Amino acid sequence: MQNGAGHETNIVDPSVQSAFRYRSVAGGNGCLFSDICRFHCASHRGAVVDFSNFNQPPHWPNIFGTDLVGRDLFSRILYAYRISLMLGVVVLAIAVPIGVTVGLAAGYLGGWVDFVLMRLTDVFLSIPPLVLAMSVMGVLEPTLTNGMLAVTTMWWPWYARLAYNVTRSESQEGYVLAAEIIGASRLHIMFREILPNCVPSIVTKMTLDLGFVILIASSLSFLGLGVQAPTPDLGSMVAEGGNYLPDSWWLTVFPSLAILIAVFGFNLLGDALRQVLGADQ
Repeated sequence: MQNGAGHETNIVDPSVQSAFRYRSVAGGNGCLFSDICRFHCASHRGAVVDFSNFNQPPHWPNIFGTDLVGRDLFSRILYAYRISLMLGVVVLAIAVPIGVTVGLAAGYLGGWVDFVLMRLTDVFLSIPPLVLAMSVMGVLEPTLTNGMLAVTTMWWPWYARLAYNVTRSESQEGYVLAAEIIGASRLHIMFREILPNCVPSIVTKMTLDLGFVILIASSLSFLGLGVQAPTPDLGSMVAEGGNYLPDSWWLTVFPSLAILIAVFGFNLLGDALRQVLGADQ
């Protein structure tokens, strides 16, 4: 393309150029799959547009089609997966230790500690999860970090309730009574004796919840309260594509299928772990 001064302006992303340069240097023997991955991974960025190829249905090499500014939809979904998985892992990494500690303390110590901690947990559990997350995001600026904070706020009570129920049943077992007789500290009993018996149930729930965290995060983005453009996110991609149904169906169908596959896949993994770890026994 020529600019106003008559000079040629290269609008091709440098990483795309490097992919094809790699293939030419290799004498045409470079891996085609490697070239495709390089091309797709380079074309998800918000600054890379191709108005000559905008809003195209699925075709080669854009197997999921392109969006309204010519960006490859397949690569944007892959990048959105990376963000969603990162969000899910961070949320659970924060929520699980908080919830498990609260549940262990309430279940083993009992008394006023049990009453205060579990009533606080019940308050959070009484609020619909999406409404709670929307309330937090309504106060904070809609960013990825604040989205993680909002989802974490609504997720720790579930692990507190799970750990509480397991602790209440395990605290009457013989090994706990034996540890108390020999003078083991409360912290030792909670974290060295009871916690290992909570692990199978916790790991199973974490696997199941990873898909639901992705679903909640996508719901926030669908409502405009999550990850903001031009960063790819499955929820915002579904919301944007919904404005162009049914003509540009691929803008909504493929991101929706990506959410479905993530949730369904983690549910299958969680069911398998439940059977392997015996968490349902």
